[in-house]
Amino acid sequence: MEYATLNNGVKMPMLGYGVYQTPPEQTESCVLDAIRVGYRSIDTAQAYENEEGVGNALAKCGLPREEFFITTKVWISNAGYEKAKSSIEESLKKLQTSYLDLLLIHQPFGDYYGTYRAMEEAYKDGKVRAIGVSNFYPDRLLDIHHFAEIKPAVNQVETHVFQQQKTTKKYLEKYDVQIESWGPFAEGKNDYFNNSVLKEIGGAHGKSAAQTALRFLIQSGVVVIPKSVRKERMEENFNVFDFSLSDEEMRRIEALDGGKSLFFSHYDPETVEWFMTIA
Repeated sequence: MEYATLNNGVKMPMLGYGVYQTPPEQTESCVLDAIRVGYRSIDTAQAYENEEGVGNALAKCGLPREEFFITTKVWISNAGYEKAKSSIEESLKKLQTSYLDLLLIHQPFGDYYGTYRAMEEAYKDGKVRAIGVSNFYPDRLLDIHHFAEIKPAVNQVETHVFQQQKTTKKYLEKYDVQIESWGPFAEGKNDYFNNSVLKEIGGAHGKSAAQTALRFLIQSGVVVIPKSVRKERMEENFNVFDFSLSDEEMRRIEALDGGKSLFFSHYDPETVEWFMTIA
């Protein structure tokens, strides 16, 4: 495994297992499969409604808690100091752990300053090893970075070969914030897994398009958390540390960048309205 060192010295695996859209009733078994494959970083969120499944898997896997890097996120409906503080305790209970390795604000909406104050308090109390944000565009990231006492360690944003977040990465690097990808496969959009560049480069290494895409992101300094409910895909996604891409291969994949989201814009009023309907 390769690791990123966060701005407070905490080491974070470059590859983890995400459980976004994993049905709550399947989460425990999926996470146990991922652990058997070798994953030690697990990413969940209050809004995914499957923190309990992750907690059950951690309790049943037989491995010490210290071997894992566990991330969850505070949702919009829990924004604000008091609600966020209560929700953090609830997440700890559901995950059956006394501490989180990483806690993020899920979306830049609501009283996220109050949320961040609750997170800073949890950090000082030893309930969280690192705190950060998710889906914060550079303007919002710079705002909270400037006023926060404890600087964000991570920003988890849509990042894949078709949206490489080049501008965002420039500012994250400047302010020592680790970029983490959600949707490293863009949920298959743009016929992702049949992309000719990814397939050709992957073929030269005996790897799939998916493995090539993950390797590209990791070599670009991006933490990735691919999700799959199939153990064979979990294994495929995990086996990306036994090869490297050349500078030329990296440049060819960099050229795939379209520079825009394949999902939504937080500046779009209809998108914001949609987020506000999610309890």
